[in-house]
Amino acid sequence: MFLEVPDLLTPPEIARLRELASKARFVDGRTTNVHSPVKNNTQVDQTGPEYREAAQIMHAALMRHEQVQAYVFPKFIAAPLLTRHQPGMHYGAHSDAPFMNVGGTRPLRSDLSCTIFLNPPETYEGGALAVQLGARSVEFKLAPGGAVIYPSTTIHQVTPVTAGERLVGITFMESQIVDQNNRELLYELNEVLALEGFNISWENRTRLSHVSSALHRMWGDGA
Repeated sequence: MFLEVPDLLTPPEIARLRELASKARFVDGRTTNVHSPVKNNTQVDQTGPEYREAAQIMHAALMRHEQVQAYVFPKFIAAPLLTRHQPGMHYGAHSDAPFMNVGGTRPLRSDLSCTIFLNPPETYEGGALAVQLGARSVEFKLAPGGAVIYPSTTIHQVTPVTAGERLVGITFMESQIVDQNNRELLYELNEVLALEGFNISWENRTRLSHVSSALHRMWGDGA
């Protein structure tokens, strides 16, 4: 299951992130994946002040968005990183590392990956996020401020950019619910409860809430 969030960022946040990107120093993207033969992009220098401010803006947006919180059940979200693809660049088919050192006290388990789009899709050619779903590929090129969240276990790629510039933020998320199927079932249950809860009796709403809480407690990894 994928979650598309068309309104993650506000227009002022989008403008500020673009401004930060225009001032920041970008480095070879392989600095965070030195052994990858398919990664060909640049990413913001993580020692600069622009990195820290941009990460704070995107992280705050993810933490305040109710649908993101409901879908992810976040335990930890890595500091988002600005990345850029220019003509001739791409990121070939890959799946994300299961554990990542992202500055915490222990490695982050990458349950979910997130791409936050910052440039209008009509301003660059190619550069789609292509996620493999069975025998076919699902492509995403969202409007500025939109985000897509998808399982880190999927094979995915960024198709070659042939014109313009692709600017996005990326991050990785560790969920309280380790099992993907359990996480999606609990999300669906909570969505139905939110949408239909006031159409049923308070007794039955309470019973459904009890089931949701019990499953969250049983499946959750809150340590």
